[in-house]
Amino acid sequence: METGKYLERIGVAAAEAQPDLEGLRLLQRRHLLSVPFENLDIHWSRPIVLEAEKFFAKIVGDRRGGFCYELNGLFNELLRATGFRTRLVSARVSDGRGGFGPEFDHLAIIVTIGEREFLTDVGFGDFAAEPLALVPDIEQEDVNGVFLLRRAEYGTLEVLKKTGEGSAIEYAFGLNGRDLSEFAGMCEFHQTSPESHFTRGKLCSIMTGDGRKTLTENKFIVSRGESRIESEIDSPEQFDEILFREFQIARDS
Repeated sequence: METGKYLERIGVAAAEAQPDLEGLRLLQRRHLLSVPFENLDIHWSRPIVLEAEKFFAKIVGDRRGGFCYELNGLFNELLRATGFRTRLVSARVSDGRGGFGPEFDHLAIIVTIGEREFLTDVGFGDFAAEPLALVPDIEQEDVNGVFLLRRAEYGTLEVLKKTGEGSAIEYAFGLNGRDLSEFAGMCEFHQTSPESHFTRGKLCSIMTGDGRKTLTENKFIVSRGESRIESEIDSPEQFDEILFREFQIARDS
């Protein structure tokens, strides 16, 4: 992997990419501001293969985004290349009704810095902007909200995000290190199954300096603080126009 090109893609100078907590915070935040979460290849009939070289070609070479396996899979390579100790972990995404998806539903990263560990994730859409310390029952706040980890069954941890009504579980994750290849089955599921929410519609979303912008097949949403503006999408041509204007992604890229 060409580390310099990856750092350039997310606007980080090589000297800034230090293997400490401030370096990790910088890399995560710049990544979220530079690389969108998107599932477009699924709808453009382009298979997603779990290989770091393919992730790099797409995200850095073609200046695209991706979904969790691609984004966190490649970000993990960058962290290791810049001196961090990391491991991939399997997470099960909350269904919002008290249940969770299957194992390997989501890929996240745990980073070890000295004697401390942090959950870092650039592949879950509207999530924490900074690493979350693996310390249960303590609120952790950043520009994207207030988060909390709590112990769950079988040695797992749950990530919660505070809402106006209380809190919502984002996902539950284990602490054991995993190999990228172990996620292949669920990566295939999310590309092909009608039961996967990724196959139900196109999505492209990115964090901005003061909020977020999200494009779906039906709407373009721009949020800034408490402000939220929604515009209807009337045609595939309008979708493609906004995709290129706002995310610099063309269908043939």
